[in-house]
Amino acid sequence: MTKLKITVLPAVVLLTLVSLTSLAWAGDIRGKVTAQGVRSAENTAVYIDSVPGKTFPPPAQHAVMDQSYLAFVPHVLVVLKGTTIDFKNDDTVGHNVYWPAINHDKKLAHNMGTWPQGISKPFTFDDLGDVPLLCNVHPEMSGHIVVVPTPYFALTDKEGSFTIKNVPPGQYTLKTWNVDGKPGTQAVTVGAGVANVTLTVTK
Repeated sequence: MTKLKITVLPAVVLLTLVSLTSLAWAGDIRGKVTAQGVRSAENTAVYIDSVPGKTFPPPAQHAVMDQSYLAFVPHVLVVLKGTTIDFKNDDTVGHNVYWPAINHDKKLAHNMGTWPQGISKPFTFDDLGDVPLLCNVHPEMSGHIVVVPTPYFALTDKEGSFTIKNVPPGQYTLKTWNVDGKPGTQAVTVGAGVANVTLTVTK
């Protein structure tokens, strides 16, 4: 028993040190998106499209898309592939949630049905791309879910600024999604500090 403890302890310490070293070398991607020919750079999804040799299990914690004051809240929600989203209704009226396609594929259309205040319905998103949300009861309502392949993503603020934190060192391709603009790409190299980037969303 004593020999087993002596053997196992160094291995645990080594794994801990490797994990701490990796975290210490992780960097941030900080940038700004500007808009050309589109309404705004706000609510632009920015994400790393892949990390070579790595796969990412979906988070155990559910994301939330609410319906409040006759609006989808948040208007744009970015999630990792495989994430389960709880669709809530906080309004005093009934709401319907459906999407006519995922990433323009109409075969992936789905209708969640209609439900009253206080009810929540889950759905797991295993397909990448834009999910345009609509409500059959209130045609003025719209929202978007953007399903991305890695957990390294961010959503721009009103000024178009964003930060993606704790990215492992390496060379990556950043991608953008904007409801009014074309998808964009930008190469980025991440080290131990902050990598600054500038992206443009065009019509």
